[in-house]
Amino acid sequence: MFFPLPLHSFRFGRALVLCSCGIDGHAVCEGPIEQVVKTETREAEDLLKKLDILSPSLSRNSARGIFCSRSLNLRSISAIGYDMDYTLVHYNVKAWEGRAYDYCMENLKKMGFPVDGLTFDPDLVIRGLVIDKERGNLVKADRFGCIKRAMHGTKMLSTHAVREIYGREMVDLRLEGRWVFLSTFFSVSEAVAYMQMVDMLDDGVIPANLGSFDYKGLYKAMGMALVTAHLEGHLKNEIMSNPEQFVELDPELPFTLLDQKEAGKKLVLITNSDYHYTNKMMHYSFNRFLPSDMGWRDLFDIIVVSANKPEFFQMSHPMYELVTDEGLMRPCFKAQIGGLYSGGSAKMVERSLNIHGNDILYIGDHIYTDLNQSKVHLQWRTALICRELEEEYNALIHSRGYRQSLLELINQKEVVGDIFNQLQLTLQRRSKRLNAQTVAATDMDNENLSQSMQKLLVVMQILDGKIAPMLEADGALFNKRSCSFSLWHSHHHHLNYFLFLVCFGGTWFLGQGYCWKLVQCLPEFLGYN
Repeated sequence: MFFPLPLHSFRFGRALVLCSCGIDGHAVCEGPIEQVVKTETREAEDLLKKLDILSPSLSRNSARGIFCSRSLNLRSISAIGYDMDYTLVHYNVKAWEGRAYDYCMENLKKMGFPVDGLTFDPDLVIRGLVIDKERGNLVKADRFGCIKRAMHGTKMLSTHAVREIYGREMVDLRLEGRWVFLSTFFSVSEAVAYMQMVDMLDDGVIPANLGSFDYKGLYKAMGMALVTAHLEGHLKNEIMSNPEQFVELDPELPFTLLDQKEAGKKLVLITNSDYHYTNKMMHYSFNRFLPSDMGWRDLFDIIVVSANKPEFFQMSHPMYELVTDEGLMRPCFKAQIGGLYSGGSAKMVERSLNIHGNDILYIGDHIYTDLNQSKVHLQWRTALICRELEEEYNALIHSRGYRQSLLELINQKEVVGDIFNQLQLTLQRRSKRLNAQTVAATDMDNENLSQSMQKLLVVMQILDGKIAPMLEADGALFNKRSCSFSLWHSHHHHLNYFLFLVCFGGTWFLGQGYCWKLVQCLPEFLGYN
């Protein structure tokens, strides 16, 4: 049965949307056709209800979705590549990073650091933050690199302290000797350990016999302890022996890959993990949900383990074919469909599939290793697995009413501040014997203007008293320390805008008509007849 879907049900519907709009963005579908569209849409939604199918429009309230920064026609994608860790296999972050942290602490203790009593705090750090190795700080920067929030050790710094420390200094990730970008879940335990070590250094509890440390040297010592834990393989051995403690199963994932194969897509697995670990994790996560005559390897056209990303996307390394389940390998110069390989390069994969460039979509969790390098060197299309976005999206959905109330208060303060600035401007012009050209200048004398301004200041203080705790509570829905800054920045932007108008005489560029009407009603607003 065919029935038209509502326009808003298409995730990748840019062309469809443009077809219903003119050049200037206004609707061009009018008259009887518009009524037909509405009727058909309504009938389609009724049919979904009868079939007990969730309306596609409601899926936007789910964090398990696809979010696009640019349009992508999936019909043009011939092959889809996947990373494994934190992409096809999801780990319990607290369990995985907690054990990585424990191994790091064990190594630090062997090195002589007094780490007894320290515990892993999963809420201390989130991906996207940046370590400042020179100052022992963890900072949050905006898209321009301006530092908006910072933590020294495990202690949050005030806004004033951040300004005093950094001023106009910006984060430059090219300076790898100073800045460390936390781009993977593996870096969470590293950052937690480092922040706690900074506290130890500040408290003077690090033994003198270990040498003299600054914050950068401390990071190097801590990094050596954590890298040792990963290189020795203790953590992965523990996960392989007890996967149910670390792996979060997703029964929909294997069927999603099956659907993609049925749609004619070539599927490729490219992971840095070795074969034994990959086989154990994929078997545990996928085989239980697949048809009895299938295994996880049957999902993929090509499998590459020990890929050594990001070099895998940049240059060519020797490729080996794994010929036994025990991992016996032999040299190989060309990958074949259905093969299992170690090493090699992305260009070898392209040649084997006879698919190149933006006909390939690669999905991973590492912003640099998976996405940046495959895009820069090969022009592959990319998608990022971002679990933090799920939490923030859920927070946005569940706090809609709360945030609306908060925005109304912020807007009220903006209106009051605009009126205050008009009065300030009037007094300023009168002091210079200039025509103020405002209603307040003709209807109110200086005494009434001053009294009105005092009242407005009281109103703004009351609004501040309501807004500040609501902003903190709103940020806590996202992350207790790094939080979301959209409303916070908006609120402080309004404050700075008010100050700009007071100090520089005020020039209205936006919303002038709306605010002018408010100024006209000012006497009634303040209680003057």
